Amino acid sequence: MLSQRQSVILKTIVDEFTKSAEPVGSKFLMNILTFQVSSATLRNEMATLEELGLLEKTHTSSGRIPSSKGYRYYVENLMDKKLDQEVENKLQTIFHNRRYSMDEVVQKSCDILSQMTNLTSVVLGPETKNQTLEHIQMFPINERSAVCVFITNHGHTENKTFHFDENMSLNDIQTCCNILNENLAGTPITEVVMRMQEMKPLLQTRIARHEVLFQAFVSAFVKFASDNVYTSGANNMLYQPEFADIQKLQQLMKMLEDTNIWRQLGSGSEDLVVRIGESNEIMPMNNVSVITSKFKINSEEEGQLMVVGPTRMPYNKVVALMEYMSKVIEEMYKDGEEN
Repeated sequence: MLSQRQSVILKTIVDEFTKSAEPVGSKFLMNILTFQVSSATLRNEMATLEELGLLEKTHTSSGRIPSSKGYRYYVENLMDKKLDQEVENKLQTIFHNRRYSMDEVVQKSCDILSQMTNLTSVVLGPETKNQTLEHIQMFPINERSAVCVFITNHGHTENKTFHFDENMSLNDIQTCCNILNENLAGTPITEVVMRMQEMKPLLQTRIARHEVLFQAFVSAFVKFASDNVYTSGANNMLYQPEFADIQKLQQLMKMLEDTNIWRQLGSGSEDLVVRIGESNEIMPMNNVSVITSKFKINSEEEGQLMVVGPTRMPYNKVVALMEYMSKVIEEMYKDGEEN
């Protein structure tokens, strides 16, 4: 356990390095600490924190930076979580619309997180494995495109725009939609594609260009059943000095595109998890932190908010924002059930 003075020094170094990305030296610390301490004492305390593995010394400066262990100690013992009232009011206003579909809530949450943190956000929508198909609605745009809306028994919706390489009869599109509704209502989402394979002869007898429509619906259902992961703000990493190295940036972008990573990271039972610089079979990078916060839709469904960034991220602000967003989303669905 650190002394009170050591705790203040570590917290100050973390807060300052988070803002500037510059190593923090003893002279700079002396000018901003709220208590009097000699330069020699300060250097000794910083050396002790380094010996404990909480600080690291860089090769290019005499200053110190927090280690992954130092960030972990900060998050667990020193962090002040407080969200500005202005941000709370803004989130309440944004999520005041009770008519948002789950898809809209997930995408909006993803965009808000990346904008408010200037980092990258990943949001996992509720998995569809326990849901059944309720209804399909088709809205033709013209002879080469149409918007299809899939609705589950839990009210989960997915919009898919179909673009065809050739003109498609609007009557064929509607006929296909009617056949699917008649035969697939109540089918578990994970079994829809298999059932469609069995229906192929039926589509063939009633629709002229059945193959084109068949492939369009199959690809849409595959995405609906497996890829409910949204990413926003990947470009924010371009402005983080930690990813000035093009190879590190490419590695991060590749990681962001791998939906399996985010599903695995979100498989735990904890409501809030802070992963700091962990490198393992799931996370291939050791200079990245991921914060995860769950939100419950009902007794069976939950989604997850995630923020991805360098280990030098403002944990206090990010954690407070994510916890509050999860709370607002849960309240929105709770109120919806009561109404």
